[in-house]
Amino acid sequence: MVRNLRTNKILWLLTALFSLAAALAGVINTDIYSKVVSEDVMPGVFGQDLMTIAASVIILLLVFQMKEGDLKKQIVVLGIIGYLFYAYGIYVIEQVYNLLYYIYLAIFALSFWSIAYSVAKIHPDALQNVRVSRAVRQVSAWFSLLVAVIFNILWIVQLLPLLKAGDKIENLYSVYILDLCFIMPAFVIIGVMVLRKSGLGLLLIPAMFILGFTLIFSLAIAESVKPLFDLNVTAGGLIPSLVLSILFLVLALLHLRKLEFDKA
Repeated sequence: MVRNLRTNKILWLLTALFSLAAALAGVINTDIYSKVVSEDVMPGVFGQDLMTIAASVIILLLVFQMKEGDLKKQIVVLGIIGYLFYAYGIYVIEQVYNLLYYIYLAIFALSFWSIAYSVAKIHPDALQNVRVSRAVRQVSAWFSLLVAVIFNILWIVQLLPLLKAGDKIENLYSVYILDLCFIMPAFVIIGVMVLRKSGLGLLLIPAMFILGFTLIFSLAIAESVKPLFDLNVTAGGLIPSLVLSILFLVLALLHLRKLEFDKA
């Protein structure tokens, strides 16, 4: 799918290796967060680090197996790189100023620019010859738009009281920034592109679903590990995250399975 695959692989590998190192350090020694992360947020940080370890290993495995024509593997890697952009965007924006902060900055930058470079290097033949069934295309597009509508409304409603009071929150304000400025607009743009049968949209929408799966599943992991931090697991925190993450995964796999690519 992408031209200059060797350069893309180098960018993906660097991103994955930095992420793996940072996440392993956080899991092995949670004390690195003690001065910069509040106790109630620690399950989220720990869960995200666990998800990042798995995501980084998957990237490494796929990249080492990947060949020029491995379209679907490249799409999966792009989706996971998108997750790393979001995950370390949180650490960067939330000012997690520990000894790993420079690595967080590197991952944030590498993930963003590797995605930009990969998309810019998608082969024109891939854009012209990719296709998927009408039913799958409609489901993928409307689900993408629905996700954007729901989360935009949710975050805007949550922000309104803060705006009216001129108040600030100490934790997780990065989610509003990343979602409202980057992720939700991407869901809208790509959803519309898919409705218009754009080759770029058809290639990128399963990557967006993979990004969605990894992000939401990390929340489910975070809820599951709460007992490690003397907190109680709640069904309201666990079940919605599991259901939505599974839905993202199912749609990603369905779209990838139905994706057809003619080498012309």
